[in-house]
Amino acid sequence: MTQNKNYRILIVDDEIEYQKVVSIILEDAGYHTDTCSGGAEALDFLKDNVVDLVITDLRMPGMSGNELIRQIVEMDCGTDILVVTAFGSIEGAVDSMKLGASDYFVKSNDLDELLLKIGRIERMRSLERKSDILLRNQDSEKVFLGTKNTYFQNILEMCNRTADTNINILLLGESGVGKEVIANYIHRISQRKNEPFIPVNCQVFPEGLIDSELFGHEKGAFTGAVLSRVGKFEEANDGTLFLDEIGDLPMTTQGKLLRVLETRSIERIGSNKKIDLDVRFISATNKNISQKIMEGAFREDLLYRINTLTLTIPPLRERREDIPGLIDFFVRKIEADQKKKDVQIDGKVMDYLLSYDYPGNVRELKNIIERLIALSRNGTVTMSELFMPFNMGADAGRSGGISSLKEERAKFEKRYIVNALEISKWNVTRCAAELGITSRQLWNKINQYGIKNKEIE
Repeated sequence: MTQNKNYRILIVDDEIEYQKVVSIILEDAGYHTDTCSGGAEALDFLKDNVVDLVITDLRMPGMSGNELIRQIVEMDCGTDILVVTAFGSIEGAVDSMKLGASDYFVKSNDLDELLLKIGRIERMRSLERKSDILLRNQDSEKVFLGTKNTYFQNILEMCNRTADTNINILLLGESGVGKEVIANYIHRISQRKNEPFIPVNCQVFPEGLIDSELFGHEKGAFTGAVLSRVGKFEEANDGTLFLDEIGDLPMTTQGKLLRVLETRSIERIGSNKKIDLDVRFISATNKNISQKIMEGAFREDLLYRINTLTLTIPPLRERREDIPGLIDFFVRKIEADQKKKDVQIDGKVMDYLLSYDYPGNVRELKNIIERLIALSRNGTVTMSELFMPFNMGADAGRSGGISSLKEERAKFEKRYIVNALEISKWNVTRCAAELGITSRQLWNKINQYGIKNKEIE
């Protein structure tokens, strides 16, 4: 079970001391908690805050727990409800669950049981969300993989040939090109398709937490380990583990991963018990692994283990024939999400979208379409919406109509390059690699736009 501060729990109980005790236990377990002393206060809180789970006492002065449940359900805010009662009345708990509560907990029982019940509710909601996401993404994947580009078709052919093998695959490509979509596709057409597909972004976990995320831990293995926890390796057993951004994996964890690949087994942190694994490994990175090996930041022996087959996913600018279909798909999908109908794109805007290089690839294209539709008026996306976010500063007060497409494109490109350089701490070599161009090309752009900074390298 993944417990984290993003999972928010509201505790509703008129006994202040019980509020405090439960809140401390849940915070120690990694949850974010808030407290209210009654039903009316809780409803006011829910109007202004997103809560994953409400834990409410049944018998409280004023509004009862069941009345609170009834009104929360009517709010249709997607909040789960767990009922707490001091009386252990099965009848009362059954009534509460008929109204919409997910489970109940007897107040006199051990709070470890409460943690288990919360974990069960959290997992069930997570599975429901994953199922919803899967259904929503099926059409998106169909469009993404229905490529007209010959090189990308060859990549998909290699995926088809190797799907039912157990060879380790390394996916290379810029951020946003769809590496996770490809990994999921390989899993979905393999013999493991009915088993879990578990993605892990190695970049988002600090060095001290990634081992626990991957290997799991036993209760008491370290401060804060109040419960045993299954890691991603175990969670993916019999299925596929997708290690995204593996180039950012800490060196110590790289050594442990190498051993897992060699022995096909793990040990949870705090345990000496060996757990055998039957997992398909797919890795991905947008980094230059050869460069990282030269810098001593990536193990060469690990690279040999993870890249039995290496597939380089092309950036969107190298498969322009797919852009019209992607634009059409995103327009229709996003207009439905935003409850708009029959949104049309002006011809000049379409020319820009078809000629733009998309440094952020498919992800950037989707974000642009989402923004344009949100800003559109009278059912049409025009040039004013296309450049609106960039004209809200110093140029906002100018009059005289819109600029030429070439001028606006140059403005956008300059701002994008400056932003990328700032993120790369003005290291031209690193920035060029992130942008998918050569250092010489980037220097040409820097000189063309007169970009200057004393830290530039």
